[in-house]
Amino acid sequence: MSDRSRIAAVYLLGFAIDLANMFMLNAAYPALQRELHASVAQLAWVGNAYVLGLTVVIPLGAWLARRFGERRVLSASLLLFGCASLGVALSASIGALLAWRLVQGLGGGLLIPVGQAMAYRAYPPDARAHLTSVVMMVALLVPALSPALGGIVVDRVSWRAIFAGMLPLAVATCGLAFAWLPPDGARARPEPLDWPGFGLSAVALVALLFGLTFAGQPGAGRLAMPTLAAAFAAGIGYVWHARRAAAPLLDLGLLAQPLLRIGVVIYLCVPGVFAGVNLVAALYLQNGLGLSATHAGALMAPWAIASFAAIATTRRGLPRWGAKPLFVGGIVVDCAGIVLLATPLAALEAGRVAAFAAMGFGASLCTSTAQSAAFVDVPAERMGDASALWNLNRQLSFCVGVAVLGSAFNGLLALDAGGPALLPYRQSFALAAALTLIPLWLVARLATRPAALAQPVSRRS
Repeated sequence: MSDRSRIAAVYLLGFAIDLANMFMLNAAYPALQRELHASVAQLAWVGNAYVLGLTVVIPLGAWLARRFGERRVLSASLLLFGCASLGVALSASIGALLAWRLVQGLGGGLLIPVGQAMAYRAYPPDARAHLTSVVMMVALLVPALSPALGGIVVDRVSWRAIFAGMLPLAVATCGLAFAWLPPDGARARPEPLDWPGFGLSAVALVALLFGLTFAGQPGAGRLAMPTLAAAFAAGIGYVWHARRAAAPLLDLGLLAQPLLRIGVVIYLCVPGVFAGVNLVAALYLQNGLGLSATHAGALMAPWAIASFAAIATTRRGLPRWGAKPLFVGGIVVDCAGIVLLATPLAALEAGRVAAFAAMGFGASLCTSTAQSAAFVDVPAERMGDASALWNLNRQLSFCVGVAVLGSAFNGLLALDAGGPALLPYRQSFALAAALTLIPLWLVARLATRPAALAQPVSRRS
């Protein structure tokens, strides 16, 4: 196994553990609720606490890697994640469990961006499509298999065994990190930590997550608006600070690079919006069309098959055609799938299968292309900063998509009370389709030549 393959393997193992931790949890909710006497709102925060830890610590990842070394930070994050998982497994109350989930998120928030920076730095730009295809396969397979595996563990052992089992996995991956990752060499002392930037970013991110959570809850609108306003104010404060700081915590200047900037917008408007579509579609299929939960869930099968096809298309097509036609094709196909859900054809099985297959192919084509191309222009020494921005945006995209579509759907339900029962669903899908088209104006400005992916920005037409 080559050195770069070993680096990628450690990153992918950590990525898989992080995904399994999130998706195996779905099977544990009922047993956890019974044993710890948790309310529905408290159950929601089992996931939210983890995401909160992730988003707060991700901006620190690049600075910590420069200060202590990437291998040390990656290994420490795995151990922190594993120990916190054991803490979750041993929790005697819902309060203790939520606290340990927050600590788990702090470990996971360092694990992914630092590992991703090391892996993408190890691969030259023309080989990153292959790396991305493997990353996307893990991102598809682990969420697909984890709920079933989690159900078996809960039924045969306990919900606690899900979290206890994360500890040996994290320790084993930590051992591989020490064995396979290049040792941290001598480092120049990094710039001091940007404490004002950290404070402003933390306030902005925490307020944004709370605001989005409130926005998605009926009757909590009075809490959402001031919280989101605080997030906006802190975010503007951070942008103002970052433009004047010598070494800002999050280097927003990296967004001047077209492929990274377009990738960020693509993630927000395509997979982010799909997360919201998935929420509304689950309600539409079961409450609106009368499908069973099993029948509705089975529609993810054509979605997954089409996603695999899209990943293979990116791997072969990106070096040949470049990013632009793949982005355009993915956006158009994804939008067509969402529009199909908004038509009467969604009442037919063939229409639903076609819609989910189109969304799977289009969204995955955009995502895999964005992931492959985003770091092409990023210098090796700034890969950590770019990875932090990328992963922060990725995490927030799903939260924003669910909050926007969920809030829009709730508002449309209230406005259309007494109207056609399916109209709010279809209006929500129409809104989602329009949001998906937003990146096209940025994509239109990209260079068309495939060779552009292998050239620095200064040499592009």
